[in-house]
Amino acid sequence: MLVNCVAYHHGQKLSDIPLGEVHSHLLRPDCFVWVALKDPQPGELASLQAEFGLHELAVEDAQKGHQRPKIDEYGSSLFVVLHLIEPAGSDLQTGEVAIFVGPQYVISVRRDAQLGFTEVRRRCEQEPELLQHGPAYVLYALMDTIVDRYFPVLDALTEEIEGIEERIFAGQTTRVQIEELYLLKRKLMILDHATVPLLEVAGKLHGGRVPPICSGLQDYFRDVYDHLLRLKQSIDSLRDMVATAISVNLSLITLQENEVTKRLAAYAALVAVPTMVAGVYGMNFTNMPGLQWAYGYHASLAVMALVDIYLVYRFRKAKWM
Repeated sequence: MLVNCVAYHHGQKLSDIPLGEVHSHLLRPDCFVWVALKDPQPGELASLQAEFGLHELAVEDAQKGHQRPKIDEYGSSLFVVLHLIEPAGSDLQTGEVAIFVGPQYVISVRRDAQLGFTEVRRRCEQEPELLQHGPAYVLYALMDTIVDRYFPVLDALTEEIEGIEERIFAGQTTRVQIEELYLLKRKLMILDHATVPLLEVAGKLHGGRVPPICSGLQDYFRDVYDHLLRLKQSIDSLRDMVATAISVNLSLITLQENEVTKRLAAYAALVAVPTMVAGVYGMNFTNMPGLQWAYGYHASLAVMALVDIYLVYRFRKAKWM
């Protein structure tokens, strides 16, 4: 589906144009066209390939989707793939945007994502002095916006692990906490898979041999790279926190089980002493000391009670009860 198609000249918006008028604008110097598509059909990409001369391998990747974040250079044009991450209930939904960048065009192909780039277009149009850099600045604005959208997701994951930790140390060390921690770990992995390859993409646009189309914008792409580094460090810290929380949760569960075992052992000891005494005097032998004693029964009960009272005292002192 075509979202919009806009022509720009010297950083100023000319007008929204139909795809049939793209060729006439491409013939004008200092003019470029920005086309936005969402979940396109094969025929739509084929027509754009013929109009803009897109490389067939890049078109194939954009059509199939499910690509890792990357940047490919085809002559004077670039093909960039970025992941879009949006909250979807208790999980994360992963989308994808493929961006074709040429000297006179930018084509963004969005898949499996609801949140578009209307604010990116508005931002670019409000900065005509920067939009004069052409399609490369649009690429920067798209990358910057996508990376900035990762931060709220990371903040939500941080709040989630803090809540789980509070419940763990409040004594709620159950299987549910383990399942929540593993789900959180999977979310961090999704975010990490979107961020780490993107570091390589941003690195190629600001350091070493920069593609000619992006020359003059290295400082802007370096800013994106710095944001990605900060994201990577935060993700690594959260993953360590999740691993520690899982370990602590399992340790607390073991401690709780040990406490239960100690309590059961203490109660078993309290029952064992009277059982032993009663068992000895219940063997029905003829010659046993104390059998004919008038106070033997009461003395036996007293001994049992005194031993149990002493055991209760020692168990409580040892914090077994």
